[in-house]
Amino acid sequence: MLKILTVAFAIFITSAAAIFAEEIEIESTNGVILYADHYTAKNDAPLIILHHQAGWSARGEYNEIAQRLTTEGFNVLAVDARGGASRAGDHPNRTLDALNGESLPYCEVLPDVIASLEYAASAYPSNKKILWGSSYSAALVLEVAVSEKNNIQAVLAFSPASGSPMGDCQPNELADKLTVPTMILRPQNEMEIESVSAQFDLFKTEGHTMHVAKNGVHGSSMLVEERTEHSTQAEWSAVLAFIKDAVE
Repeated sequence: MLKILTVAFAIFITSAAAIFAEEIEIESTNGVILYADHYTAKNDAPLIILHHQAGWSARGEYNEIAQRLTTEGFNVLAVDARGGASRAGDHPNRTLDALNGESLPYCEVLPDVIASLEYAASAYPSNKKILWGSSYSAALVLEVAVSEKNNIQAVLAFSPASGSPMGDCQPNELADKLTVPTMILRPQNEMEIESVSAQFDLFKTEGHTMHVAKNGVHGSSMLVEERTEHSTQAEWSAVLAFIKDAVE
């Protein structure tokens, strides 16, 4: 059963205004509680569901990104799933902290992604929904986009992980199964890796939207200038254009 409980508010300050994030709890498998931040732009706007990469948390990877998406008019849900950690004293992964740091193998985090979509269906039953993942969670959101294709409008995968760490959740096997609008993004330096280049070509051949960030870094962090140390305007322009086309 899906359980939702509002527990707190966080305030993030931008140069323009304060952005309020509602901290919520979502029940996943085995009664495990996922902590998440819920940013509201307007009631009828699309909802973007953000999942972080390993070694990060929702706030650690997505504070700046969630604020930008909210100012662009989207509702946002940023989730602490069980495949992360606290990173170098950054924002802690609240879900893992409550579990004494016991993270799961990447593929076993799939129920957390599904639970976040169930929350979205409950909180925003008539709103369009976009799944967004980073690294290992990029592979997971692609899988959910296949199994839940009638419940989402688009999926974005930043540096989707593959190989033995992903177990049975291999993104390459999904390239010809995705029927919702799909965007795959990679930094240029990862394109020099043979397996990454092959994956990119596979998804491109299937007609999905592809983007290479010239000065990007791994995962969704390619959208954060503090991490790339370069302009991210081209990446933001591509991402926002893709989302807006998908939800029209």
